[in-house]
Amino acid sequence: MGDYGQAAVDATLLITAGKASSPRTAWDQTTTARFGKGSSSQEKSCPRDAYLGLCQSGLVIGIVSGNYTRSKKNSHYALSAVQLIKANSSLANISEQDLWEKVLRYLKLNIDKAHNQQMDVVLTLFQNGLIK
Repeated sequence: MGDYGQAAVDATLLITAGKASSPRTAWDQTTTARFGKGSSSQEKSCPRDAYLGLCQSGLVIGIVSGNYTRSKKNSHYALSAVQLIKANSSLANISEQDLWEKVLRYLKLNIDKAHNQQMDVVLTLFQNGLIK
């Protein structure tokens, strides 16, 4: 479990405990505490938008679907990873890099692009029982 995955879990727990009003607020609170306000790690959009995309789709337990992000790519990567894991639960226990490669193949994207912590968010939420 990486820092961004743990941030997603912590953000979800803030919301379900009634200590944050929205997924974005909860994400900002947890990443500020973890990385420092305004740091490049705190502002990193790829894991944030992966998390918000999952929330937006109503896939995160305890969070109602809503309009939380305008991201298309990072949301799509995260949603595709969830689809793959739901189709084959053993994928919830593979490395972030291996899952990323499966997502790229699933989406038929023939690109050499490194994941940017989106898979950490997805895998950690799955491993903590927070994906519907």
